[in-house]
Amino acid sequence: MTFDQQWIEFDFNPFILFNSSGKIVSLNTEAQYLLGAIEASAIYKIATSYASSSFGFKTTFLELEFGRFKFFGITVGYEDEEQIGIRLYQFPSFQFTAKKPNGQLINVYTLIDLCISSNSIGSQTQYTKELDPTIPEIRLQTEFFIKLLNKIYLSMAGNSKIQTRLFFRVGEHIKFEGEKYSLFSLEISSISINRKYFSDITHLAEENHLFIDLKDQKITINVPMIVK
Repeated sequence: MTFDQQWIEFDFNPFILFNSSGKIVSLNTEAQYLLGAIEASAIYKIATSYASSSFGFKTTFLELEFGRFKFFGITVGYEDEEQIGIRLYQFPSFQFTAKKPNGQLINVYTLIDLCISSNSIGSQTQYTKELDPTIPEIRLQTEFFIKLLNKIYLSMAGNSKIQTRLFFRVGEHIKFEGEKYSLFSLEISSISINRKYFSDITHLAEENHLFIDLKDQKITINVPMIVK
């Protein structure tokens, strides 16, 4: 691998080179992670849609979001009709600064049940669960994680129904100290969320060294599968 090829391979920004049929010719490591969240055909469609009208390179600033991946722009380039490449510019994220989560090996189902039980006392809210039963014990700081879940449930207090989902993020990974870890997500949703709690929720997620995605009707915590 040449020096310039190594720059592409280890770039934080995904790069994919397609042939004229939309098949992948080459891609870097970050692009492999991205393709766990979106089909290659969708990226190819973006590349051809934003390509220059003539041979060459064109940079476009636009916001794209695929799972935990968020981008603020793309560069598309081609020199002939045979190949087209795209580089997606990723928003600075937790991957640059996040520490590897530590703490005790815990049963995440137990913590979810504990928080739901404590928040449902005296409440008319219906709590529903959809939990993948195959999540192993993972390493987290129990006290901080419970505080985080309780704050999320508090932000949804007063809704008639709150749903909790626990599921694998198929094909998605995160690296700590050069080692790759699978991810699972804990998604809590309701009709409305009190946004005044967002800053506290974000702070607690940072204390847990976890990435959190805040939406108007759902909050998603992405957790690395650290089992040792």
